[in-house]
Amino acid sequence: MTEIMMKAGPKAKQIIERDQNVITPSYMRDYPFVIDHGKGAEVWDVDGRRYIDFTSGIAVLSTGHAHPRVVKAVQDQAARYLHMAGTDFFEPMGVVLAEKLNEIAPFEEPARVYFSNSGTEAVEAALKLARHYTGRAQFIGFIGGFHGRTMGALAFTSSKFKQRADYFPMMPGVTHVPYPDPYRPILNGDGYADAGERVLAYLEDTIFRTMVPAEEVAAVLVEPIQGEGGYIVPPDSFLPGLRALCDKHGILLIMDEIQSGIGRTGKWWATEHWGVEPDIVCSAKGIASGMPLGAVIARKSVMTWGRGAQGSTYGGNPVACAAALATIELIEEGYMQNAVEVGEYLIDGLREIAPRHPSIGDIRGKGMMIGIELVKSPQTREYAPDLMHTTILRGFDEGLLLLGCGVSALRFMPPLNLTRELADEALTMFDRALSRAEDEHL
Repeated sequence: MTEIMMKAGPKAKQIIERDQNVITPSYMRDYPFVIDHGKGAEVWDVDGRRYIDFTSGIAVLSTGHAHPRVVKAVQDQAARYLHMAGTDFFEPMGVVLAEKLNEIAPFEEPARVYFSNSGTEAVEAALKLARHYTGRAQFIGFIGGFHGRTMGALAFTSSKFKQRADYFPMMPGVTHVPYPDPYRPILNGDGYADAGERVLAYLEDTIFRTMVPAEEVAAVLVEPIQGEGGYIVPPDSFLPGLRALCDKHGILLIMDEIQSGIGRTGKWWATEHWGVEPDIVCSAKGIASGMPLGAVIARKSVMTWGRGAQGSTYGGNPVACAAALATIELIEEGYMQNAVEVGEYLIDGLREIAPRHPSIGDIRGKGMMIGIELVKSPQTREYAPDLMHTTILRGFDEGLLLLGCGVSALRFMPPLNLTRELADEALTMFDRALSRAEDEHL
């Protein structure tokens, strides 16, 4: 906190000092950014300094800061009514949004939607739905996954031990297997085409044979691209193979698209890159451009629970639903295609500067979900967490807001309406920040 305070402007220092007295110390703040206002992919702090935001509020601000159409949708709905509890009453905005989500759901079968306030709540509801539908109690999760911090979701979350420390025992019934990381495979891949095939064989031949009977597994919960675990893109074999394995054993496939969905990867859902249809999708983050909203989108044949089986006082709040509808319209009208084009432009720019930086071990991603793995040596691929942290701080010095993921990766997750001009400026800032960090650590 001392280093953070040294970098803060005078107005920011005042707010940070007040924050320390009244806000939980469990929050993680790497640098003293105190927002005053934002527009698109640019933000200004309370001391008037301007930054390019490559965090999007943790991949939430799909349409950028204060998009006028989202703001107007919020204002118009707020002027009509703020809340009426869709659990106990029929709420029109929720119906319209659910119809739209049914339209873009990543499966052919008609969908039903359950609304929550956040991603972790969506995961909790999906887990309950899976147990209800299958009558089974066991689950499969993946090492490196992040699904939230409430107790059910936390049983699957395994991207950092800190998230679980002091909260044991976890909810029973969750078995973790390695996520297929092409850059850092956990399992020996000899005799297999890629890390995806190796993990699937491990699940089938080891876990289902020796530890958990497949016929007792309700669902597999997986991120199509791991988020907090490192922005890891699996091999092309993995998700189709996982779908086939679930079908073989009557297991539901739950896709956690909380960070990867709603156009971020250049498609509505990351799972669409592999042509895989899940049974249940969890969504939140980018769905409503910053308004709190989560959703479970399930096949109609799966969401069969009865009256009172699941509910939420604030889930599907009409103001949040209005923001979501405006967000989806904007993404549909061009921001999803922009994510493809400017995302490729960013990856090309990173590959262009990579030869100047011995610490860049891997560049990966789809659309505007891009990970940069930092290493102490490209030969050994040794993690470089201190370098990652310093790069984030130097990025802040340069005027670029970044966040880390995994052990020593950085993530680029700008608003989906990022321009090429701002992308160029951000790449220049990142190039300088990483050079400064390498001078300190390599």
